[in-house]
Amino acid sequence: MPFWPDRHAAFGAAALQPGGAMPPGLVDPDGNPSPRRFAVYRNNVLTGLANGLAEAYPIVRRLVGEAFFHAMALEFAANHPPTGPLMFDYGAAFPAFLTRFEPVQSLFYLPDVARLERAWLEAYHAADEDPVGADALSSAGAMDLGGMRLGLHGSLRLVRSAFPVVSIWRANSGEAEGAEIPDRPETALIGRPGAEVTLRPLPHGAAAWIGALQAGQTLAEAAEAALAADPQFDIAEGLAGLFRLGLVTGFRPEAA
Repeated sequence: MPFWPDRHAAFGAAALQPGGAMPPGLVDPDGNPSPRRFAVYRNNVLTGLANGLAEAYPIVRRLVGEAFFHAMALEFAANHPPTGPLMFDYGAAFPAFLTRFEPVQSLFYLPDVARLERAWLEAYHAADEDPVGADALSSAGAMDLGGMRLGLHGSLRLVRSAFPVVSIWRANSGEAEGAEIPDRPETALIGRPGAEVTLRPLPHGAAAWIGALQAGQTLAEAAEAALAADPQFDIAEGLAGLFRLGLVTGFRPEAA
């Protein structure tokens, strides 16, 4: 069995275990075991991961407080090592972790707020794409509009929640500080067609409409889903809204 990969694995595992044993073979310049030096390194590793989570989840951090969030982030970091070199990728499992973390079980909305923050971060780092305008539909010619499928911007995310997650986010992000938070479910639309991330609540019909389009359904199928969720949904306005937001990148006929 290769020597160095085993050493690296043991070192990495030990670095993520607060109070755990020092990996074998680490010595100071005099050849003596050096647990204090390793403890400093371990603290730096865990603190760095916790700080990365704090940057990725500022609203969750504000909701629970700095000290509590740091302790919670250390607990997460000790059991969820990074899987890649990019720190903005770290913490994808944090929302699921919150559903199991006993001290926050009374904050029922917290995992969904974390899901929204994760979606915002993913949208921010999504690849740039050129949107098309509504006038592009005129080039469709005789194609059946109802049988068309839209290409949607890769940054587009929907976060459905049983809680008012958009209102909670706005009240704690500085966007609408002090605003009253309604007692109702909210679905968030998140996207970054340009330089700035867009985050807004969606009514039921619009959420069903965009969700169906995201799933690859045709305009006719998406319209059916939207009207089932809200019989008053305006299909034409829903389509125009997507173009206005810059979230349509192309289209193709049903048979494509």
